[in-house]
Amino acid sequence: MKRRRKRPIQLELRPRTWGGKREGAGRPKTIGVVPRIPRPEFPRRFPLHVTLRIRREVGSLRNDKIFAQIKKAFLYGHNRFGMRMVEFSVQGNHVHLVVEADNRRSLWRGIQGLSVRIARAVNRLLSRKGRFFGDRYHARILKTPTEVKNAVHYVRNNLRKHRPGTHPWYVDPYSSMSGEACWHDWGELVIAEPRTWMLKQATAPPEAG
Repeated sequence: MKRRRKRPIQLELRPRTWGGKREGAGRPKTIGVVPRIPRPEFPRRFPLHVTLRIRREVGSLRNDKIFAQIKKAFLYGHNRFGMRMVEFSVQGNHVHLVVEADNRRSLWRGIQGLSVRIARAVNRLLSRKGRFFGDRYHARILKTPTEVKNAVHYVRNNLRKHRPGTHPWYVDPYSSMSGEACWHDWGELVIAEPRTWMLKQATAPPEAG
């Protein structure tokens, strides 16, 4: 009687764990994150568009009590270390600024000082601790009169980007478009007068026709 040969046991195929693309491999994604690279130098005649992003857990900044604290921070930090804040817009989770600075160090020190004032004031109001800003600030150098003019218009009217249905005549009370927003208790300005030629031209009122 012939013995039956045992069939070889088929082993389960397992995916390779070496070579090729692996899930989660490579550098972490940095979408929406300001890269950690040295900031470029720039001449003092070039204004800058600066964006500060807030951590999600802070909540919306568009609140009268919160904005009052931010204005107080603007009052003491808008003209420090050779950095001058000329325009601003406070949105729900970020702040836009148009600034002038003597050089890269002046920009860094001025924005850092202003950021610390904002974070401390709002955290104190909300009785919270911890980080306030989501990432390092983003700064775009404005090199032409058109870029400066567009940046000023963008910052002043930033609410229209987030709320497209906003009435054309609506003045955002949380931006430098509003005269009241630019004054602290109608006693002192919380923004600086522009010194660069391009920013003077961009912020000048239109001439009567």
